[in-house]
Amino acid sequence: MKSLDDKVVALTGAGSGIGRALALDLARRGSLLALSDINEAGLAETVELAKQAGAKAIKADRLDVADRSAFEAYAAGVADHFGRVNVAINNAGVALSGDFVDLEWDDIDWITGINFWGVVHGSKFFLPHLIASGDGHLVNVSSLFGLVSMPGQSMYNAAKYAVRGMSEAIREEMLVAKHPVGVTVVHPGGIKTAIARSGRASAHEDAAEIARFFDEKLAKTTPEKAAEVIIRGVLHKQARVLIGLDAHAIHQFGRIAGSRYQDIVAVLSPRLQPRKKG
Repeated sequence: MKSLDDKVVALTGAGSGIGRALALDLARRGSLLALSDINEAGLAETVELAKQAGAKAIKADRLDVADRSAFEAYAAGVADHFGRVNVAINNAGVALSGDFVDLEWDDIDWITGINFWGVVHGSKFFLPHLIASGDGHLVNVSSLFGLVSMPGQSMYNAAKYAVRGMSEAIREEMLVAKHPVGVTVVHPGGIKTAIARSGRASAHEDAAEIARFFDEKLAKTTPEKAAEVIIRGVLHKQARVLIGLDAHAIHQFGRIAGSRYQDIVAVLSPRLQPRKKG
């Protein structure tokens, strides 16, 4: 895939953050856009901005990526509308903070439904269309926390590690079968989005403090830069894309330290992370 001009790109989580930045970048590149989000107001704003950016064509749909039947119908609708799908970007994601012992089952099901099953659904339902296109690419957004684990992020880690493992196996299967589909797994570090502010936390965490800490201390890369790096990764058929100096640095730290990185993180995290309630 040398260019994204005239390519049909299906993108989840397009209503804000990295998803919106991707939609606008793709619009400027001449892509035909199938945009979705569960937040209809945010999605409508992205659609208007994409039109201003020169989008050739836009199909916009409200979608709960955790709803398997809805996602199946959505993927079929995109293929019927455009006649093909060249790129699927499973970007929708949420955050959940709190020690594992403090997490409620509803919150565990919520983050797993979106961050894991949402990517499974997007991969499963779009992959046949990507293969049929003769020039396809699957992009699944994991996280820096799909490479290293952090206390207070157990279920986020679980979903993002799972996305990484599944996606790498799919890429291997595409290579073995000689299907014309590239697969890229994306591992962003701290991106300046609303993910922390719109996330959930256990009853023992100070949600407002977590959001402030993320916004002021961790979010260093703009969504626009993240979108640029992701699209470059697609065009260069990169298997793995890391976004941000923090992602590169912490990934290397994990590789060098091996499993001992967990002990180092356990010592440092109480000094660096937001305080719990009480």
